[in-house]
Amino acid sequence: MYKVRTINNISEKGLEKFPRKDYEVSSEISDPDAILVRSQQLSIDDVTPSLRAVGRAGAGVNNIPVSEYTNKGVVVFNTPGANANAVKELVLAGLLMSCRGIIDGIEYVSSLSDETDKAELNKLVEANKKRFKGNELKGKTLGALGLGAIGSMVAEMALQMEMEVLGYDPALSIDAAWRISRRVQKMENMQSLFARSDIVTLHVPVLDSTRGMINEETLGYFRDGSVLLNFSREEIVDGQAISGALDSGKVAQYISDFPTLGLIGKPGVVATPHLGASTDEAEENCAIMVSEQILDFLENGNIKNSVNFPDLSLERGKGFRIALANNNVPRILGNVLSILADRNINVIDMLNKSRDDVAYNLIDIESEPTDDLVADIQKIEGVINVRVFGE
Repeated sequence: MYKVRTINNISEKGLEKFPRKDYEVSSEISDPDAILVRSQQLSIDDVTPSLRAVGRAGAGVNNIPVSEYTNKGVVVFNTPGANANAVKELVLAGLLMSCRGIIDGIEYVSSLSDETDKAELNKLVEANKKRFKGNELKGKTLGALGLGAIGSMVAEMALQMEMEVLGYDPALSIDAAWRISRRVQKMENMQSLFARSDIVTLHVPVLDSTRGMINEETLGYFRDGSVLLNFSREEIVDGQAISGALDSGKVAQYISDFPTLGLIGKPGVVATPHLGASTDEAEENCAIMVSEQILDFLENGNIKNSVNFPDLSLERGKGFRIALANNNVPRILGNVLSILADRNINVIDMLNKSRDDVAYNLIDIESEPTDDLVADIQKIEGVINVRVFGE
C-alpha cells in the first residue's frame, strides 16, 4: 500500500488517479511515500525516511528546497504546461489593459452610479470617453523573455493578433524550440530584446541567475515609455528599480500578477492577486498530470518532469526492476553490475542518465533481488537510495 500525503487542496480529478486498493491518500499521513503540494512552503523537516517523491501541482518549485531534497534522494516533480493556457489568457488581459483605457474607463462608469437620467448618462459617457482612448496591439512589438510552455503560447497568441514578436531564451529546450513559430524573431541576448520591444513579457523561472534580472541596469535598455508584463514570478523584477523606471518615464506601465510592497497604488502599476493559474481547468490539469507522474514513479520508477533528477522511462516487461539513485561519479554503475554478475543475475534491460550531480538508473533483471543484494548495492559509496519493483 502506497501512502500519498496531500498539502493544500488538490483537485479530486487528480486524486482519482490513485486506485484506492493500492493507495492511501490523505492530508493526515505522517510517513508518506509521496507528497502532493501546490503553494505551501515545504522544508527539510517534511522529508521522512519513507519519502521518495514530491509532486508540485504547478510549474514553479520555489516553495520546495530542491537541492536539500536532492541530497536525500527525493525526486521533485512539477507540471510544466498544465496551467499554460490559463496564464496565457491572463497575459492577454494584461496586454489589453496596457493599451486600452479599460480600468480607468470602468472606474469612471462606476462613478456615475447616482445618475438617474438616461440622456444625461449618455451625454457624460460620450463627452468623457476620449479620456480613455488607447492604442491597438496590432503592429506593436512584443518581446518575450522565456519561450517555454507559457512563453511560446503567448508568442503564438501575439502573432495571431498581428503583433511583431521577438523572443529570447538562453535555456531553450529542443521540445520548446519545436513549438515556436518561425515568425518569432530570435534575439541574441535580452538587451537587444528590450531595446526593440514596445511591450516586454516575462516567462522565466526563479533561479539564482534570474532573481532580480529586471533591475536598474537592464531597465536602461528598455525603450522610453515601454510596458513590462510580469506574469512569471515577483522575484524576477527589482521593485525599487521598476519604481524608478516608472517615475522617469522609461517604463510607462508595469502590469504584474504579484502585488508588491511599495508599488501598490502607484501610478502606472496594475497588479492582480496571483491569478495566473487560478482557473478550475488549470487546477484540474495540474492535479491530473502530477498524480500520473507520481503514480508511474512509485509503481515503475519512471521519471517525467522532474526538476532535480533526469527524465528516464523504461517500459516494464517480465522480470524485476531495480531503481538506483546515486551521486554522478565514475564506477558506481559498474560496481552494481559486478554485484549482479557475481550472483549470476541476468540483466534484461537498463537505462542510465545523469543530471548535474545526480544519476538515476533503471535495471531490469530476471531474478528477484534478495535483501542481501539490495544491502550490498546500498553499501556502494555514492549510492543515495535503492528501490525494488516486483513482476
